[in-house]
Amino acid sequence: MVKLLVFLGNPGKAYIKTRHNAGWMVCDHTHPYVSWSEKFHSLVAQDASKRLLKPQTFMNESGRAVRACMDFYNYSAEEILVVHDDLELPYGTIRMQQGGGMQGHNGLKSIKTHVGSDQFLRLRIGIGRPKHGSVASFVLQRFTEEEEITLPLILDSAKTMLLDNIKSLPATNILI
Repeated sequence: MVKLLVFLGNPGKAYIKTRHNAGWMVCDHTHPYVSWSEKFHSLVAQDASKRLLKPQTFMNESGRAVRACMDFYNYSAEEILVVHDDLELPYGTIRMQQGGGMQGHNGLKSIKTHVGSDQFLRLRIGIGRPKHGSVASFVLQRFTEEEEITLPLILDSAKTMLLDNIKSLPATNILI
């Protein structure tokens, strides 16, 4: 059973609406009224049944925050669900899975290293791949105007998948 929802992003105003902050966007859309406190190098909140964590480290250090929270509350990797952007999925695709490869995502690599396992659940938010240019620049860019039009629909779908399927492992992909 999932007890900790981890939403990945980068701190600072410069990153608020960037692709790499898709996890935080899902959090803000799904839990708009929670009260946050600072602990574990993160913003931490509690909803009705789950603890929420928005690491305030930069993406490549997310595992440090997750590990500190896990140790304090005695969570196992299987009790964690990480919501993150994913270059390997086309824009608008949402997929839930347990474990699997990190596909070069530095936030996931950090979590795997600090947690000592890849057996946490993941809600992958497809941001697509750049047609040209560097991946590092792409993930730190804002969505295009066309993508921003459909972003609320994607966030609604992610919210539905997160809240409806949190106790199971659906083999479902949602493509908008």
